[in-house]
Amino acid sequence: MTNIFQLLFLSFLLTSCSNKKVEEFSVGKILTSHGTILIWLYEDTPVHRENFISLANEKYWNDFTFNRVIKDFVIQGGCPDTPAGFAYSIHLLKPEFRENIRHTYGTFAAGRDDNPKKLSAGCQFYIVQDKNGIARLDDNYTAYGKVFKGMDVVEKIVKVETDSMDKPIKDINLQVSIIMMSESALLEYGFKPPN
Repeated sequence: MTNIFQLLFLSFLLTSCSNKKVEEFSVGKILTSHGTILIWLYEDTPVHRENFISLANEKYWNDFTFNRVIKDFVIQGGCPDTPAGFAYSIHLLKPEFRENIRHTYGTFAAGRDDNPKKLSAGCQFYIVQDKNGIARLDDNYTAYGKVFKGMDVVEKIVKVETDSMDKPIKDINLQVSIIMMSESALLEYGFKPPN
């Protein structure tokens, strides 16, 4: 009889362990001709995070390029700057400045025009390539993610030939999507998700 109880208990343990769901995280993925960039999206900036996820799932950016590339500054992608700015964009977002999120190397952030409310153009993003960071952008532009794989790709992109407006001579097309990754998969890239 004891053996039956032991087998039942062991079966219960195995079943409960196999039913335990592995937590997965939404990660931004940008595929380019130069390689793949993976981005952790901060929970602390929920509006920008959800906007990015929504547009990526709609494949919004797949018709766009990295259209502004400046060495020792940023690479910028998505909808390009216009002389009229983004005043009529349906993708304007209120800023989500956070003291714990600064413009360091690899920061992922939203572009904007010169509007006084510092509204983000949710259709545009940039990645900080300056190894010293860009403190003057802090609390002026909303940073909402961090590249944890692919800064080598960013370093390749900043070396491409550009025109007088910092636009690459040869288009760098984007394929932006959301992938789900477990904590163990993230740890393989040396990135530990914040608690």
